[in-house]
Amino acid sequence: MSVAFTKEDSAETAAETMLPDRPISDAPNLVTAKGLAALERQLAAARAEYDAAMAVDDINERRRQAANPFRDLRYFTERLRTAQLMPKPEGNDVVAFGSTVTFNRDDGRVQTYRLVGEDEADPKAGSISYVSPIARALIGKSVGDVVSLGEHELEIVAIA
Repeated sequence: MSVAFTKEDSAETAAETMLPDRPISDAPNLVTAKGLAALERQLAAARAEYDAAMAVDDINERRRQAANPFRDLRYFTERLRTAQLMPKPEGNDVVAFGSTVTFNRDDGRVQTYRLVGEDEADPKAGSISYVSPIARALIGKSVGDVVSLGEHELEIVAIA
């Protein structure tokens, strides 16, 4: 094997392992207690994956396997550093961070979402980010209020 080939392979591997940072929102990093615990678990998992990758003998393969966990380590470390644990809403009279809100859409659908931090949001599981357009429209509103979202209207029917 020529030295040139080895260097080329090393340069290619190094380029593969310089992953850009995961994007971080400019919005405050508000979290629920559940969201904070999830960030801690994700950081621990990234650390374990990184440690496992660092045990690989071949340096090029080690770089490849460590790239994603190292990027995740940077991301979750920053998200935990900036996390602002929010208390549970004091009441159910207005929609707030941490509230679970049920609303009717003008097309007849009824939807329920909990307003949570960006990292915790999972619409399929019933949670949306507090910075999403729907959440922004709902925050501060009460049962019976109708909010406009583009060409659509949502009527709040319950807050928990």
